[in-house]
Amino acid sequence: MSPGVWLLVLLALPPTLAVEPLSMGLAIAAASALTGLLSYPRFYCGSLVECCEDRVLNATALQVDLEQKLFGQHLAKEVILKALKSFMSNQDPKKALTLSLHGWTGTGKNFISKIIAEHVYKQGLNSKFVHLFVSAMHFPHDDQIPKYKDQLQAWIRGNVTACPRSVFIFDEMDKLHPGLIDAIKPFLDYYDEIDGVSYRKAIFVFLSNAGGDLITKVALDFWKNGKQREELQLKDVESILSVGVFNNKNSGVVTSDYIAVRNRDNKVACGTAA
Repeated sequence: MSPGVWLLVLLALPPTLAVEPLSMGLAIAAASALTGLLSYPRFYCGSLVECCEDRVLNATALQVDLEQKLFGQHLAKEVILKALKSFMSNQDPKKALTLSLHGWTGTGKNFISKIIAEHVYKQGLNSKFVHLFVSAMHFPHDDQIPKYKDQLQAWIRGNVTACPRSVFIFDEMDKLHPGLIDAIKPFLDYYDEIDGVSYRKAIFVFLSNAGGDLITKVALDFWKNGKQREELQLKDVESILSVGVFNNKNSGVVTSDYIAVRNRDNKVACGTAA
């Protein structure tokens, strides 16, 4: 409220109510202080409305959440913590953060994406800056791919324009039409801007069942050889996925240029089967 508003209120008082000069000065001073407070984003962001803020990641809190809530997924814990910590502490990243989580249903892919969302925005999946797409629900008809492609690109462009630190989660990536994967690809690459919009602070999380059987076999072989699950390294799983999933013509993602981006980027988390 500005001092002018206070003055109008005071002038509207009946003539019989006298206002001392001291009271008048205090009222104007209070109004000025309140105006300054309301103009400070931290006052209303979070308490009154959700704002797009480039928050510093609380890496300790994320690590505690992953350790206490996620079990049997040491590869995902390590890679996600390292990737998010590095990415969100960088004020000038070269490209958007891309995380690809693989494994059978029930291995924790959606749960991990929920944890990620909650540590980027307090409201998590309910945040207006976190966007979840489910292939079978949002893109059900193959004959509508050109329309879906235009809508998807416009949605990503519009939301990143409004908030550079937008989070996009794509579930059932293995069921997503290759044309739609190609539509996402430009936003993941090393461009400073695309049509005047920078996507370098955005976060893309891809969830896929593809490779779940291969990951399970690797984990089972480790167990048969007397090795502990925690001895599995990312390289043990990535090589299998590269051959069995990304070179598989029936995987649904092989024809996408997105794979070329993935192979250049080490920020990939592979969730092993529980």
